[in-house]
Amino acid sequence: MSRFFYNLKQSFIQMGRNKGMYFTTIMAITAMMLILGLFFVSLVNVNLLARSIEKDYNVLQIYIKDGTSQQDVEAVGKELEAMQGVEKAEFVSKADALLTLREKWGENAYLLDSLPENPLPDSYNIYVSDKDAASRVAADAEAMEQIEDVVYYQETLEKLAKASRFIEIGSLIAMAFLVVVSTVIVANTIKLTVFNREKEIGIMKYLGATDSFVRAPFIWGGIIVGLLSACLATGLTYIIYDKVMEIIESDITRIFSMNIVPSEQLVQILLCMFTGIGVVIGAAGSMISIRRFLNK
Repeated sequence: MSRFFYNLKQSFIQMGRNKGMYFTTIMAITAMMLILGLFFVSLVNVNLLARSIEKDYNVLQIYIKDGTSQQDVEAVGKELEAMQGVEKAEFVSKADALLTLREKWGENAYLLDSLPENPLPDSYNIYVSDKDAASRVAADAEAMEQIEDVVYYQETLEKLAKASRFIEIGSLIAMAFLVVVSTVIVANTIKLTVFNREKEIGIMKYLGATDSFVRAPFIWGGIIVGLLSACLATGLTYIIYDKVMEIIESDITRIFSMNIVPSEQLVQILLCMFTGIGVVIGAAGSMISIRRFLNK
């Protein structure tokens, strides 16, 4: 334990001697992790939206025109249910639709209280057997006189899946690039620190200090840099995400009828992810730099 505290103390001493270099390194790695964090929160929310819509991919929402008589509404339902590929036609009244919307909006349901009247139309949820049936039923329903609109999510889902894959691939590429660049930055910082302590390290080696004894403070220094960067990047990502979502959350809930991932939940994941990346970057960069020096 005393060895651990000695190494930690030496790490902070050498960081104090080279404050400018270490500060610049921490800021650079923090900026890179911040970019990665913004990629990550975008990917999480796009995937959440895709899963929310995916649950309804086999359901078409058929909206009836206002003023349609009850008899015609029932006739439309029978005609829709008789179409090929339709498994079930479920009638949804205006009142039921508003109740469902309130449930989906959750704590934001109070926004609906300001409506002067229920703007939602009567509708049918049409459950189909497959994608081809959905496309066929949608086309036939749109041709019916009493139908106001047909909402079919498959096309939207496919676009979201493409966007999700693009962000995912972009995140992986960005992560690989940022990890490499950050490792190089840490390695160069540690290398300059080693050069500043070259005579001191030479004396230690002459007196019998092992490579692991010499190496440990530098590795811990790199790990501390990684941890500090991880904490800063997590905090900044949380602040940016929280502020942006504060502005657009109600719009997202209203348009997509879904809630975004809470910032408190994301910050825990980000902290774990950034901590792991920071430790790896700091340790790897330090080991690369000090190894070159010890192998001389």
